[in-house]
Amino acid sequence: MLRYCKLCLLLLGSCLAAIKGFSQDVGFSQFYDLPLLRNPALAGMFEGDIRATAAYRNQWQSVTIPYRTFSLSTEVKLATNDVNYFTIGLQLMRDVAGTSEFSTTQILPVINYRLSFNGENNSYLSFAYMPGLRQQRFDPTKLVMNDQFVAGSNGSFSILPATRQVFDKTSVNYIDHSVGVSYNGVIQDKIDDAAETGYFIGLGMFHITSPSVGFFADHRIHLNRKLAVNAGVSTPTSDRNRLVFYADYFQQYDKELTPVGSTVQAGILYDTDLFVEGDVQHTITFGALYRMNDAIIPVVQLQLSKFTVGVSYDVNIDKLAAASQRRGGLEVVISYRDFLSSRSREQRQTMCPNFRR
Repeated sequence: MLRYCKLCLLLLGSCLAAIKGFSQDVGFSQFYDLPLLRNPALAGMFEGDIRATAAYRNQWQSVTIPYRTFSLSTEVKLATNDVNYFTIGLQLMRDVAGTSEFSTTQILPVINYRLSFNGENNSYLSFAYMPGLRQQRFDPTKLVMNDQFVAGSNGSFSILPATRQVFDKTSVNYIDHSVGVSYNGVIQDKIDDAAETGYFIGLGMFHITSPSVGFFADHRIHLNRKLAVNAGVSTPTSDRNRLVFYADYFQQYDKELTPVGSTVQAGILYDTDLFVEGDVQHTITFGALYRMNDAIIPVVQLQLSKFTVGVSYDVNIDKLAAASQRRGGLEVVISYRDFLSSRSREQRQTMCPNFRR
């Protein structure tokens, strides 16, 4: 019986991994607004000194008990001189999935240092480290085991109130480590100095120590190391409009550093200014996102001065599309950005690449 129980949990884990497209980590469709989950070195890549972002995702409600994901992150820039600065941040996330309420909770602080190469063309290199505490757990009382089923006289089944299955543990806690590096720059228009194209490339490594996450003492399961390659380009199409492209490639490696799975996510967005009055900017953004072999995701965002609200919906294209009727999940992201002082505003607007907004 215990062996059967272990098999069920292993199959459950395999199904969860397959549904997420070879991914062992929880992610969001509007990934560009949650940079710490893409690469720690992308922290602080925004105009301003402080940013706070909240996100909520509800997935697979049309198929089963919905997967619910909550995220809250903050980033604060601390200048060391006129051109270099640290960014400190914190990523909090909780994901609850399925009948057993299998949950993942993450507390991930990050520190990122930006080293400027040239104050005139806004090129700089960032180095980041993100340690953190993670917990995964499930509620065995929500599960029905095979020894609880009793055959009825007419071919039906009744369910006993308790099982004889014994679990070694229902919760695991572990320390995780991630690092990243990124390069940001701009390409200046030779005719119009204000029409600059911003870009970045990044490289990150998650789960460096491949921590153990197994629930049974004799079945050691480890998080795969994950390599992340990130890129983005933001270019103006007019005085009021801007075209933005984002892309991420993730590759997992097992304990022997053998590739075991990969995925790609990308998006193209079109920003247009509704109106700008002094420091107050109102912008609307339309776009489409893609997650490899999983979903196509339309998205719309509205920036109202310091606040931005984004809404997206996953349209399934994977093997679960027929069962889910292509209804994947709703996602809402709200962020707030601001400068800490007027002097800081002048410096950041001069030194920060004009990437997106």
